[in-house]
Amino acid sequence: MTVLVLTRTADATADFVITELNRRGVPLWRMDPGDFPTALTLSARIGPGDTDWWGYWNGQHRGLSFDEVSAVYYRRPSAHRINPAVPEGERAWATDEASAGFAGLLAALRGCVWLNHPHCYEAASVAPLALAEAGRCGLTIPQTLITNNPERAQEFLAALPGRVAAYKPLGRNQPTRRDGKRYVVWTDRVRHEEITNTVALSAHLFQEWIDKAYEVRLTAVNEAMFAAEIHAGSDAARLDFRRDYDALTYRVCDVPQPIGLGVQALLRAFSLRYVALDFLVDHNGRWYLVDVNPSGQWAFIPDLREPITHAIADALEGRP
Repeated sequence: MTVLVLTRTADATADFVITELNRRGVPLWRMDPGDFPTALTLSARIGPGDTDWWGYWNGQHRGLSFDEVSAVYYRRPSAHRINPAVPEGERAWATDEASAGFAGLLAALRGCVWLNHPHCYEAASVAPLALAEAGRCGLTIPQTLITNNPERAQEFLAALPGRVAAYKPLGRNQPTRRDGKRYVVWTDRVRHEEITNTVALSAHLFQEWIDKAYEVRLTAVNEAMFAAEIHAGSDAARLDFRRDYDALTYRVCDVPQPIGLGVQALLRAFSLRYVALDFLVDHNGRWYLVDVNPSGQWAFIPDLREPITHAIADALEGRP
């Protein structure tokens, strides 16, 4: 049986798992869905009396039949790349068709381990849903407002300590372009007087500013949990640790029992086998969940790289 690894070509995090599976002698095939339909072909059929689709993928050097797949590691696949010969006016339609066919047949696979199933991945990636579900699971979340109304935003910030909030993207933080340059929007600190009518142009997420002692990246793989404190050594890293990895130090830490119970409930709520969670820990030791990422990075924390790699490989092998 074969582990199907679905991720983009350059994914150093997936490389750790692939290396470990190769070391164990586990058959695998790495596939980037972005190669479909230009460099990857797909054929599948179903008929009267069938309960499953029968089919296969064919790449440049090898192929894989649906019934060979024992587990799927769904990481960060790239978007489908459509042949440039398709007219501009039909490219959106062709992309939708490619996605519906490829993703639909993936979702129809049965009898294999998913880490994570794309439907579960998509649901847990929706920030408003994830935050609400986290609250229902007993995890503490900061006061949060989503709005495109400048007045409501001003009222929200005016009621917060220091009249200040964190602003963070709601979506998957795709790079934007300005003056020909690419930008990524990180979490930032915004004051009440900085709220302008530009809030009306789109949805914005504002969150209570937590005076944190440090952050915690908690990674859960099935029942196993791995956590590390993240201490920021620069102003940029204190706003968003992704801004300055060189200024970070890490310390493996225990997970308080109430947090662990809440995390396990959250995994069950979204039917996830893997999740990376970001917590802010204040000076009183209270943990605030601020981000749920069903395909989050973990290899940047040196002391947790090997144990998480092994836990993911165990899950894909079907080990308890």
